[in-house]
Amino acid sequence: MTVPGRLFGVGLGPGDPELVTVKAARLIAAADVVAYHAARHGRSNARAIAVSYLREGQIEEPLIYPVTTETTDHPGGYQGAIDEFYAASAERLAAHLDAGRDVVVLAEGDPFFYGSYMHMHKRLADRYETEVVPGVTSVSAASAVLGRPLMERDETLTVLPGTLPPDELATRLATTDSAAIMKLGRTFEGVRDALDRAGRLDDAWYVERATTDRQRYGRLADIDPATVPYFSLALLPSPAATAFVSPTDSPAASSNGSVTVVGLGPGAREWLTPEAQAALAEADDVVGYTTYVNRVPANPRQRRHASDNKVEAERAAFALDLAKRGRRVAVVSSGDPGVFAMAAAVLEVSEDPQWKDVPIRVVPGLTAAQAVASRAGAPLGHDFCIVSLSDRLKPWDIIETRLTAAAGADLVIAIYNPASQTRKEQLVRARKVLLEHRDPQTPVVVGRDVGGPQEEIRVTTLGELDPATIDMRCLLIVGSSQTRVLPGGQVFTPRHYGI
Repeated sequence: MTVPGRLFGVGLGPGDPELVTVKAARLIAAADVVAYHAARHGRSNARAIAVSYLREGQIEEPLIYPVTTETTDHPGGYQGAIDEFYAASAERLAAHLDAGRDVVVLAEGDPFFYGSYMHMHKRLADRYETEVVPGVTSVSAASAVLGRPLMERDETLTVLPGTLPPDELATRLATTDSAAIMKLGRTFEGVRDALDRAGRLDDAWYVERATTDRQRYGRLADIDPATVPYFSLALLPSPAATAFVSPTDSPAASSNGSVTVVGLGPGAREWLTPEAQAALAEADDVVGYTTYVNRVPANPRQRRHASDNKVEAERAAFALDLAKRGRRVAVVSSGDPGVFAMAAAVLEVSEDPQWKDVPIRVVPGLTAAQAVASRAGAPLGHDFCIVSLSDRLKPWDIIETRLTAAAGADLVIAIYNPASQTRKEQLVRARKVLLEHRDPQTPVVVGRDVGGPQEEIRVTTLGELDPATIDMRCLLIVGSSQTRVLPGGQVFTPRHYGI
């Protein structure tokens, strides 16, 4: 009985034959069969790298792709054609393995790093003895060619395919330290657009056919899309790589500073919008209340300016001054910056003529009211209003007048800033005002630290609400006469009034 042969997936590295590992060279020379993928013209980059390690008498199996683009007459479309090709190729190799021949499948770079070999492995590894020999990836090669490290210390490297939609690419690029984007060619313009939207285009590099005699590299923004082949990648090196860049290499600092007021959402990172992520990634400086600045991941190329929560005007003036001097400034707020937060403060201070030339943009965020409502059900399902109980910037009689009007109009009321260490009496007085217009059984949702590590949602009634249990990290939603609580505890306000 014939002993089946062994299957080897052998990584050849990025292109330079001298970057083939000793083990890979030995296995290639010893193989009975050497297989490699090739385009329809018959040329194979993998074979070209390994040619000096081949020997006479070996069987060569070129696996020639039936299609190289998504244009095909196959009834199953491109995917159907390529799946059929991989299945047929695997059976060709299986015939050699069944005959007792060892088969090496050559793979550019690393076999399991966007490599075609993996399609053979998935179809054959459960039937034959298999070994995968890693190779130097194109990402490592590009980093070496540029002389810029991929990452250091606690930085994160993200590897992305350029075939992702530009919107998704921009989102992911805005939240990572370093990145490699593979599969360029026809995707190049979309990748460049995503880098631009993420505020990372100035940091991006382009590398083509790294380590070969045809290698080319440069700043990605300077590359003509018409000249980009498939075998190329975009690289965002480590943010700390500026230490490796000479002053003449560094992009000139922009003279067009700006202020972007960014809503971070109520706490959970997954509630940060892609637009907010991109604005944060683009910034040179991050300005805000200490608690909120600490929620923004540290970036070595950015300056962070944290301050107390009672100096909004001073913080706004500081941010505008930075922008006037050419810096891209992100002023951060919890929730939505336009709801009791920094957007109004920045715009108010910007009325001073000295800031007239500073562009200001506001990036919205998920509000605390929306977050608490979602956790409770749908208490904001009908007309509602938002009131802050803080009397630091407006007199109490105005707050009381507005509470009376909202209660009389039978609006659901979302209450911000219900209490603090120095403001304990306001909620007691607000509850008294509301009880003059609302039944004591009116549902009240108490949300605390929603989106944070100590999140808590309680459903009580206006009559049973204990102000002593409420602090600055809470938001209250007081229902209308129509608001209901389901048996399972979910709270909602019907869309139709009085029905």
